[in-house]
Amino acid sequence: MPTCLPLVLRRRHSCGGGRFRPNGRFRANAHHKLIEAWLLALRTTCGDTAKLAVFERTRVRSVPRGLLDRLHANDPPLAAESLGDPAVLRRSRVTLDRTGARRLDTGGSDHLDREVLDVAVRFAARIPVRPVRLIAQGCGLSRSEVGRMAAEGRVVSAVRLDARLTDGFTFTLKR
Repeated sequence: MPTCLPLVLRRRHSCGGGRFRPNGRFRANAHHKLIEAWLLALRTTCGDTAKLAVFERTRVRSVPRGLLDRLHANDPPLAAESLGDPAVLRRSRVTLDRTGARRLDTGGSDHLDREVLDVAVRFAARIPVRPVRLIAQGCGLSRSEVGRMAAEGRVVSAVRLDARLTDGFTFTLKR
Protein backbone atom coordinates (compact mmCIF):
# COMPACT_ATOMS: atom_id res chain seq x y z
CA MET A 1 0.00 0.00 0.00
CA PRO A 2 1.22 3.53 -0.70
CA THR A 3 2.60 5.63 2.15
CA CYS A 4 3.28 8.88 0.25
CA LEU A 5 3.62 10.18 -3.29
CA PRO A 6 6.72 8.83 -5.07
CA LEU A 7 9.61 11.03 -6.16
CA VAL A 8 9.63 12.20 -9.77
CA LEU A 9 12.87 11.71 -11.67
CA ARG A 10 13.41 14.17 -14.50
CA ARG A 11 16.54 15.06 -16.41
CA ARG A 12 17.53 18.66 -15.89
CA HIS A 13 19.51 20.37 -18.62
CA SER A 14 21.22 22.80 -16.25
CA CYS A 15 22.58 20.24 -13.79
CA GLY A 16 22.03 16.84 -15.47
CA GLY A 17 19.75 15.38 -12.82
CA GLY A 18 16.67 16.11 -10.82
CA ARG A 19 14.53 14.59 -8.09
CA PHE A 20 11.20 16.29 -7.54
CA ARG A 21 8.66 15.80 -4.76
CA PRO A 22 5.03 16.25 -5.94
CA ASN A 23 3.19 18.47 -3.49
CA GLY A 24 -0.32 17.54 -4.67
CA ARG A 25 -1.08 20.95 -6.17
CA PHE A 26 -2.35 21.54 -9.68
CA ARG A 27 -2.17 24.49 -12.01
CA ALA A 28 -4.73 24.99 -14.75
CA ASN A 29 -4.56 27.50 -17.57
CA ALA A 30 -7.39 28.22 -20.00
CA HIS A 31 -6.99 29.61 -23.52
CA HIS A 32 -10.47 30.45 -24.79
CA LYS A 33 -11.99 27.00 -25.38
CA LEU A 34 -8.81 25.04 -24.58
CA ILE A 35 -7.45 24.14 -21.16
CA GLU A 36 -4.14 22.82 -19.88
CA ALA A 37 -3.49 21.34 -16.43
CA TRP A 38 -0.27 20.37 -14.69
CA LEU A 39 0.66 18.62 -11.46
CA LEU A 40 3.36 20.65 -9.73
CA ALA A 41 6.47 19.08 -8.19
CA LEU A 42 9.25 20.80 -6.25
CA ARG A 43 12.92 19.91 -6.62
CA THR A 44 14.16 18.27 -3.43
CA THR A 45 17.42 20.24 -3.24
CA CYS A 46 16.63 23.80 -4.36
CA GLY A 47 12.83 24.07 -4.62
CA ASP A 48 12.62 24.63 -8.39
CA THR A 49 9.23 23.71 -9.82
CA ALA A 50 8.51 21.12 -12.50
CA LYS A 51 5.14 20.78 -14.23
CA LEU A 52 3.79 17.34 -15.14
CA ALA A 53 1.20 17.67 -17.91
CA VAL A 54 -2.10 16.09 -16.85
CA PHE A 55 -3.65 17.26 -20.11
CA GLU A 56 -2.58 19.75 -22.75
CA ARG A 57 -4.62 21.88 -25.13
CA THR A 58 -7.80 19.94 -24.43
CA ARG A 59 -11.26 21.28 -25.20
CA VAL A 60 -12.88 22.42 -21.95
CA ARG A 61 -16.16 20.68 -22.84
CA SER A 62 -14.41 17.30 -23.15
CA VAL A 63 -13.07 17.44 -19.57
CA PRO A 64 -15.58 16.04 -17.05
CA ARG A 65 -16.93 18.70 -14.68
CA GLY A 66 -15.99 16.64 -11.63
CA LEU A 67 -12.39 16.45 -12.80
CA LEU A 68 -12.17 20.22 -13.15
CA ASP A 69 -13.58 20.64 -9.66
CA ARG A 70 -10.99 18.20 -8.28
CA LEU A 71 -8.20 20.05 -10.10
CA HIS A 72 -9.25 23.40 -8.66
CA ALA A 73 -9.54 21.87 -5.16
CA ASN A 74 -6.02 20.29 -5.39
CA ASP A 75 -7.48 16.85 -4.61
CA PRO A 76 -4.69 14.60 -3.15
CA PRO A 77 -6.17 11.33 -4.54
CA LEU A 78 -6.21 12.96 -7.99
CA ALA A 79 -2.48 13.70 -7.62
CA ALA A 80 -1.84 10.01 -6.85
CA GLU A 81 -4.02 8.94 -9.80
CA SER A 82 -2.15 11.32 -12.11
CA LEU A 83 1.22 9.93 -11.03
CA GLY A 84 -0.09 6.41 -11.63
CA ASP A 85 -1.21 7.24 -15.17
CA PRO A 86 1.40 6.04 -17.72
CA ALA A 87 0.20 8.65 -20.25
CA VAL A 88 1.00 11.50 -17.85
CA LEU A 89 4.47 10.09 -17.15
CA ARG A 90 5.19 9.56 -20.86
CA ARG A 91 3.87 13.00 -21.85
CA SER A 92 6.03 14.71 -19.20
CA ARG A 93 9.07 12.50 -19.91
CA VAL A 94 9.54 11.47 -16.29
CA THR A 95 9.94 8.29 -14.28
CA LEU A 96 9.05 7.58 -10.67
CA ASP A 97 11.23 6.55 -7.75
CA ARG A 98 8.92 4.61 -5.43
CA THR A 99 11.60 3.90 -2.81
CA GLY A 100 10.03 4.52 0.58
CA ALA A 101 6.66 5.38 -0.97
CA ARG A 102 5.05 2.00 -0.28
CA ARG A 103 4.92 -0.64 2.41
CA LEU A 104 4.09 -4.32 2.56
CA ASP A 105 1.50 -5.43 5.11
CA THR A 106 1.85 -9.17 5.72
CA GLY A 107 -0.63 -9.47 8.57
CA GLY A 108 2.00 -10.71 11.05
CA SER A 109 4.87 -13.20 11.07
CA ASP A 110 3.02 -16.31 12.34
CA HIS A 111 2.75 -17.67 8.79
CA LEU A 112 6.52 -18.03 8.24
CA ASP A 113 6.83 -21.43 10.01
CA ARG A 114 4.24 -23.25 7.87
CA GLU A 115 5.26 -25.86 5.31
CA VAL A 116 2.85 -24.72 2.60
CA LEU A 117 1.62 -21.15 2.17
CA ASP A 118 -1.32 -20.24 -0.07
CA VAL A 119 -1.18 -16.46 -0.42
CA ALA A 120 -3.44 -13.94 -2.14
CA VAL A 121 -1.81 -10.56 -2.79
CA ARG A 122 -3.97 -7.43 -3.10
CA PHE A 123 -2.74 -3.98 -4.08
CA ALA A 124 -4.26 -0.95 -2.34
CA ALA A 125 -3.18 1.22 -5.32
CA ARG A 126 -1.66 0.76 -8.77
CA ILE A 127 1.97 0.29 -7.74
CA PRO A 128 4.07 -1.65 -10.26
CA VAL A 129 6.20 -4.23 -8.46
CA ARG A 130 7.70 -7.60 -9.28
CA PRO A 131 6.10 -10.55 -7.44
CA VAL A 132 9.55 -11.98 -6.69
CA ARG A 133 10.35 -8.88 -4.63
CA LEU A 134 7.05 -9.08 -2.71
CA ILE A 135 7.42 -12.80 -2.00
CA ALA A 136 11.00 -12.33 -0.83
CA GLN A 137 10.15 -9.41 1.43
CA GLY A 138 6.98 -10.98 2.84
CA CYS A 139 8.50 -14.40 3.53
CA GLY A 140 11.92 -13.25 4.73
CA LEU A 141 13.82 -14.75 1.77
CA SER A 142 16.29 -13.37 -0.74
CA ARG A 143 15.13 -12.72 -4.29
CA SER A 144 17.63 -15.23 -5.67
CA GLU A 145 16.30 -17.85 -3.25
CA VAL A 146 12.74 -17.18 -4.44
CA GLY A 147 13.96 -17.52 -8.04
CA ARG A 148 15.59 -20.87 -7.26
CA MET A 149 12.45 -22.07 -5.48
CA ALA A 150 10.36 -21.08 -8.52
CA ALA A 151 12.71 -22.99 -10.84
CA GLU A 152 12.39 -26.06 -8.59
CA GLY A 153 8.58 -25.76 -8.55
CA ARG A 154 8.33 -24.82 -4.87
CA VAL A 155 6.87 -21.38 -5.68
CA VAL A 156 3.92 -21.70 -8.04
CA SER A 157 1.85 -18.87 -9.48
CA ALA A 158 -0.33 -18.24 -12.52
CA VAL A 159 1.57 -14.99 -13.24
CA ARG A 160 5.18 -14.47 -14.27
CA LEU A 161 7.15 -13.80 -11.12
CA ASP A 162 9.77 -11.59 -12.81
CA ALA A 163 7.28 -9.24 -14.57
CA ARG A 164 5.96 -6.00 -13.07
CA LEU A 165 2.35 -6.27 -11.91
CA THR A 166 -0.19 -3.75 -10.66
CA ASP A 167 -3.04 -6.22 -10.12
CA GLY A 168 -3.48 -8.79 -7.40
CA PHE A 169 -2.21 -12.35 -7.78
CA THR A 170 -1.98 -15.62 -5.87
CA PHE A 171 0.91 -17.97 -5.25
CA THR A 172 1.76 -21.14 -3.32
CA LEU A 173 5.07 -21.52 -1.52
CA LYS A 174 6.28 -24.97 -0.41
CA ARG A 175 9.19 -25.02 2.05
